[in-house]
Amino acid sequence: MPTDNDTHVDRRTVLKYAGTAGAVGLAGCSGNGGDGGDGSDGSDGSDGMDGSDGSDGSDGSDGGDAFELGVTMGQMDSGLDPQDHAETNTEIIVGQLYEGLLDRDKQGGIIAGLANEWERTDDGSVRFTLRDGAAFHNGDELTAEDVRFSIRRIVFEDVGIVSPQANDLGVVDEVTTGDGEVTVSFEGYNPIAFQLFATNGEIVQQSWVEENSGDYINRNANGTGPFRLTNYESGNQVVYEPNEEYWDGAPAVDELTMSASSESSTRVNQLLAEETDIVTNVPPNEVSRVNSSDVATINSVASARIIFLQMRYDVEPFSSQQFRQAMNHAVDVESIIENVLNGFGNITAQPTLDGHVGYNPDIDPYPYDPEEAERLVEESGHAGVEITLETPIGRYLRDVEIAQAAANQINSLSNVTCEVEQREFSSLVQDVTAPNIEDRPHFNLLGWGNGEFDGSQTMTPLLSSSGALTVLENDELDGLLTDAEATEDPDERVDILQEANQLAHDLAPWVFMHQQFSVYGVSSDISWEPRADEFIDPDTATQQ
Repeated sequence: MPTDNDTHVDRRTVLKYAGTAGAVGLAGCSGNGGDGGDGSDGSDGSDGMDGSDGSDGSDGSDGGDAFELGVTMGQMDSGLDPQDHAETNTEIIVGQLYEGLLDRDKQGGIIAGLANEWERTDDGSVRFTLRDGAAFHNGDELTAEDVRFSIRRIVFEDVGIVSPQANDLGVVDEVTTGDGEVTVSFEGYNPIAFQLFATNGEIVQQSWVEENSGDYINRNANGTGPFRLTNYESGNQVVYEPNEEYWDGAPAVDELTMSASSESSTRVNQLLAEETDIVTNVPPNEVSRVNSSDVATINSVASARIIFLQMRYDVEPFSSQQFRQAMNHAVDVESIIENVLNGFGNITAQPTLDGHVGYNPDIDPYPYDPEEAERLVEESGHAGVEITLETPIGRYLRDVEIAQAAANQINSLSNVTCEVEQREFSSLVQDVTAPNIEDRPHFNLLGWGNGEFDGSQTMTPLLSSSGALTVLENDELDGLLTDAEATEDPDERVDILQEANQLAHDLAPWVFMHQQFSVYGVSSDISWEPRADEFIDPDTATQQ
């Protein structure tokens, strides 16, 4: 069981140096601890290194002077409520202000957060012991009741909101509190409980949430995180200052500004003009320009995000499995990776990425075969159909160019017409996350980041009948995912998830595309390593 120890190595030191070992891949991290699922024995790297006294320097840094830091992403947030969103860009922005019971290092290993001890109880529940000294930005001490309220607000619709994160903590039955402890019970075993809490479940103050309106909560903040909010301009920028009372020591960054530009060239130009320090999704054709400059470099990592074209099972022509398979044969993914992404991508054939729990190595990608695609379209009964592929603008690496290439390849079939509709991500994501499936797009490009490194956390929300964002209904797949969450045997669980991945491949609810690379431009004035889960952690940056 992970506990505090006497070494006093702080969280920020763990995160900083975990990234320096080479964040070019997933570092073999599957998110399942040595006991096969929950990491409760500390074998995943959570060896009690939480540094609650911040004894290596009150600013949490290596002694450098305070500095200002700018981060420019492709999109801004959808509001500051940490429990009312389902997008990574929003999580990056609110994650500077709020934090969960557990955290992750640069490669995805579980480490301490607001809890410094965690264990599984005899009845299969999980128990967290809260650290001393954690307080909200308004000065009030974190309590077990705040944690209980936060978890229940996410998973139970009657607590205050209908959270799009309802699937993210498992099927919670109840949350109880003790003296500085919180116990979470599940309907079933929940074999990946600690992986889920290491990625999800940010904690809010119960009284603050209950006293304020939803609009106020989305424009203000009161978390326990390393930064405090100083200015929020919706859709424009967010400005932070260090939380001087942070339990892990205030970050070295004196002022943090997060902004966005959907145009990748604009982000790169800002970086090279030294107007910002970290930019996301540098397009492959700009990589050499950044690396050849004397003010910035490229830092890339194979991310935990899969890119796909999802098709709604309940509307024609996508209600036909043959048609969906035809779309997979119609798109030449390898050529898109080579010509659009300049090699910054790995082809996929299933919902689970290589290195994640449940990945099935025996599944091959659909071969590019336009003739087979045309044959399957005829067999489906939808020859002559006209379809539209909706794509976000600037949310994912070269998303518009990928969509255009895929649509052109589909359109080149003799019996299908396909065009592209470009949409602002904030608008598209509202439709993708609509409560009723009939309000969701028929055919759209989407990316899904799996910060738990576990196959169920892609398939359950996106492909199970009850998934919060599902585009599929299939009883056999539902049964497999239910079985995977019920078993306590880690090997059996892997077998079940591999079978589920094979079924998902055959059902073809998506055009399976690629694993995205996170390609960052980073100022030469700072030292910062990216994480595999795409979260940006400026509190680990130091000045060169």
